[in-house]
Amino acid sequence: MILIAHSFFLQRDPKQSGRQKPYPPLATLLAAAILREEGHAVALFDATFEPDTAAFAAALARVQPAIVLLIEDNFNFLTKMCTEVRRGDALDMIATARRHGCRVAVNGPDASDHPELYLTAGADAVIAGEGELGVTDLVACFQRGDDSLDQVPGLTIADPVTGHRATRPRARLEDLDALPLPAWDLIDIAAYRTSWNAAHGYLSWNVAASRGCPYQCNWCAKPTFGRRYTQRSPAAVATELERLKAEVAPDHIWFADDIFGMTVQWIADFAGELKQRDARIPFMMQSRANLIDPPVAEALRAAGAEEVWLGVESGSQRILDAMDKGTRVETARLATRTLRQHGIRVGWFLQLGYPGEEWDDIVLTRDLVRDEAPDDIGVSVSYPLPGTLFHDRVVAELGTRRNWRDTEELAMLFQGTFVTTFYRMVRDALHADAANGAIDEGVWRDLARQATTYRSPMPLRVTMPA
Repeated sequence: MILIAHSFFLQRDPKQSGRQKPYPPLATLLAAAILREEGHAVALFDATFEPDTAAFAAALARVQPAIVLLIEDNFNFLTKMCTEVRRGDALDMIATARRHGCRVAVNGPDASDHPELYLTAGADAVIAGEGELGVTDLVACFQRGDDSLDQVPGLTIADPVTGHRATRPRARLEDLDALPLPAWDLIDIAAYRTSWNAAHGYLSWNVAASRGCPYQCNWCAKPTFGRRYTQRSPAAVATELERLKAEVAPDHIWFADDIFGMTVQWIADFAGELKQRDARIPFMMQSRANLIDPPVAEALRAAGAEEVWLGVESGSQRILDAMDKGTRVETARLATRTLRQHGIRVGWFLQLGYPGEEWDDIVLTRDLVRDEAPDDIGVSVSYPLPGTLFHDRVVAELGTRRNWRDTEELAMLFQGTFVTTFYRMVRDALHADAANGAIDEGVWRDLARQATTYRSPMPLRVTMPA
């Protein structure tokens, strides 16, 4: 028996527990489906609604697996961030599985960035990249009972001299339509429905229509999919929604793609396939401002888009250029207005604290929010992820803490222009402006006065674009 698991315990993250918007572990369920298609007996430990890792130990005792695969959901941005709590839980699960005599492998961005931690905890191997695509060869090796992990592509394994080493790269899968649908039957659908309905009055479900992003924002890590963009066919995605409608009956879909659709032709074809199958379900997705124009908005609305989230990041062109964002502030304005004209709600991702950002840049972001009044915003501070140019620029500023404890922490991990407390106050002020339109100028006057008080003693010096 193979036990597949992930390490996201909803109750262990106060912010996410409060939001009550849990999604099934998509990559984990794909790994299970792939192994079952190969004829393997598979069980699932879904950590989402469990209290802590003691539940995983109980699952091991109940299932008695020979192999444990910790496959994190790489389609969920919370996985890329990897908080300290989540890392600790993952390491504890690995050690527990090892004590039960299991062969153990793990996949996820944090394991790829820090394989030594996971190998030391007891993992036989770290699966690089798209972990669900690497499970078949690894399981075959484990079941042979030999020590030929060196011959399995796409792994990081222990090395007595260097600590760890990589095996040869695994070939990429370009035909995503060849993958089975996720193994939804292995999870407690009713638990997700109960959580969503109690908090929001509807059930949302996750789907991925593509993998990767071809753009090169210098703070965005791509440890799983790399700098490529691979799409499923419109027909394959429509078929998944048709099956979901029959088997799960969600009221809403969250497309977990970094960029959904990419072209107006794909989106229009998708809308046509949905209509043909009577599979249209209202959905929310992510895109970029430079990809939104009237034909795209029209096609999105025809397909069922209710809400589009854009990575606006900042109202300062100077900061966008420093990020290598590849967009203009005016483009964000135009995209927002275009979506609204087609009856689509608009959410913005905003980022504070990028190196070189000054108070005037923050004010520009505030003014952009006031001018365009997005329907919702998500505010974070710049988060140095290994493998990014941004991380390389600030790595000398990083201390021993390089991850947030949980997703609510909003801590500056390097010496930004201002300290963490100040950015939290700015976040709250931005949310207040966006939430009800009742702008409190007094709050912003206080922030302007306190900008000097909360300035970092030695902010990182960077060369900014002219």
